[in-house]
Amino acid sequence: MNIAYFLTTKSEVAYLYEDFTLRQALEKMRYHGYTAIPVLTRENKYIGTVSEGNFLWYLIADEEDQEALYKINMQSIENVMIRDVIKVGMDKNPPVRITATMEELLSRALDQNFIPVIDDRDYFIGIITRRDIIKYFYNSDGANLSDTVVSAKR
Repeated sequence: MNIAYFLTTKSEVAYLYEDFTLRQALEKMRYHGYTAIPVLTRENKYIGTVSEGNFLWYLIADEEDQEALYKINMQSIENVMIRDVIKVGMDKNPPVRITATMEELLSRALDQNFIPVIDDRDYFIGIITRRDIIKYFYNSDGANLSDTVVSAKR
């Protein structure tokens, strides 16, 4: 099966650009109710996913200035760019190519709520959610899946 069947396209997905401010990112995540969101370059290349945890760790990273955490306000976070928060290469949400196999997709879905999808030029084209994968398998083989769940509980 082609993984494109599960794809939620970029036009349907909330994402951030790396030059957004921390405030813009938090507002967008709050508006959509997300705890993690893809981050792109202005050239639409996927560079990682930023999460609430990334923001928290960034805010408390300066251990030498403990009072800095207490002085944080919305105005001060307007000067922090997302590229300063995300650690490139430390992404816990690595993308798959649109040509990936179902096995690779399922393997990633075990550890990720959503899997970013890129094309052969590394351009972000959308995401595949764990929910959509589970929903597909439940609807296509619901009876067997139910039996498996019941058997596993015994």
